Amino acid sequence: MNPEPNKKSALHEKEGIPQPEVLSPSAMAKIVRQRKIQPSAQELIDGILAGDKVALSRAITLVESTHPDHLAKANTIINACLPHANQSVRLGITGVPGVGKSTFIEAFGSYLTSIGKKVAVLAVDPSSTISHGSILGDKTRMEELVKDKNAFIRPSASGETLGGVARKTRETIILCEAAGFDTVIIETVGVGQSETAVHSMVDFFLLLKIAGAGDELQGIKRGIMEMADAVIINKADGDNVAKAKLAKTEFNRALHLFPAKSSGWTPTVSTCSAYEKTGIDAVWQTVSSYLDLVKTNQYFDRKRQEQSLYWMMETINEQLKQNFYQHPDIASLLESTRQAVLQNQLSPFAAAQNLLAFYFKKE
Repeated sequence: MNPEPNKKSALHEKEGIPQPEVLSPSAMAKIVRQRKIQPSAQELIDGILAGDKVALSRAITLVESTHPDHLAKANTIINACLPHANQSVRLGITGVPGVGKSTFIEAFGSYLTSIGKKVAVLAVDPSSTISHGSILGDKTRMEELVKDKNAFIRPSASGETLGGVARKTRETIILCEAAGFDTVIIETVGVGQSETAVHSMVDFFLLLKIAGAGDELQGIKRGIMEMADAVIINKADGDNVAKAKLAKTEFNRALHLFPAKSSGWTPTVSTCSAYEKTGIDAVWQTVSSYLDLVKTNQYFDRKRQEQSLYWMMETINEQLKQNFYQHPDIASLLESTRQAVLQNQLSPFAAAQNLLAFYFKKE
């Protein structure tokens, strides 16, 4: 039965009061024009060295871009910033999804700014392998820290790089240091493969765990435990305090099974509650004790030098790979070679050798 023509449905929505424009059309047009004008490399360099977060953000966008023109501009900025870098403490933080990394980083970062530190957080957000999208939600989760004038949060999509580590995180660290940030925190995706890459670009590697989730024994594995300089049992609050203490004992026992670190440091285990902001100061005390040790025995500088050489080689490998796939002749030859492999006319290894031989001959 049809409703009466003049009778409104219960789902009818009133138009309401029209919202005023936040900015006048002329002001909005001015902003649009300013955004279209790309600042020069020197303008961005001057802004970064002056601590301008907008200039820092725009430079990081250039660094993350794959456009050839952007690459040249980014390299100019990085080279100019390099003499002003390397004065920070670089911390890597990892843990399985749900362990409370973002909450911990916000509590930890807020504590550091309260004692006079300037903190940059580089949070790598996992990209979908299907849609290739990323929600970049770390600024939303760290709503208090993002408003702190002495903090800078930069979420980056992981893209297709191994383990989800953003391709240019290493260069981004240099820009943040040049902008005056003395503590750089890198949050991993926490999916099990990104830890190695993050470990290769930080001074101190922190592993976050939670108790009572059935992962105590799963977390005691070679690899991730061997990389950790400290294990923090998070969410030690409420009914979970006793479980956290038990987990602390178990991890302490496990750490004694691993060989001594070349740094001379003995990894520690502690508990904290990022939600209640308890035990956070003890984490920084642990980091400070580690830095005192490794700077005294010269391990700190030696590790940084090794990391720089490692990333030089990684960059060469990545650039060769990009140049190979972007070569126009390779692009046309690749499809026919793929078909030959699919039809068992050519082995995968012979196909790869043929393509590489063709590429280097063309070069």
